[in-house]
Amino acid sequence: MECIDFKKAQAIAKNKGLKPGKVKGTDGVQFTKGKNDRLDVITWEEFEAILAKRNLAIYESGGWMKIMKK
Repeated sequence: MECIDFKKAQAIAKNKGLKPGKVKGTDGVQFTKGKNDRLDVITWEEFEAILAKRNLAIYESGGWMKIMKK
C-alpha cells in the first residue's frame, strides 16, 4: 500500500461515491456512502483535521483505500 495525499484520496472517494464519516460516539473515521446508521457524514475539513490530530494517513492500493497510522 502506498500513502497518498489528502486531495488524491478525496478525488478517489468522490469518484466512488464515498463521503467522509465519523463513527458515532468515537473519534474514529472512515469513508461511507452515507447509508450506515453507525456513522455521521462530516465535512472534508473535519475529516482531514481528525486524521491530522490522530496522526493517521490514507493508504491506497489498486483503488482500495485504508486509513492507518503514519
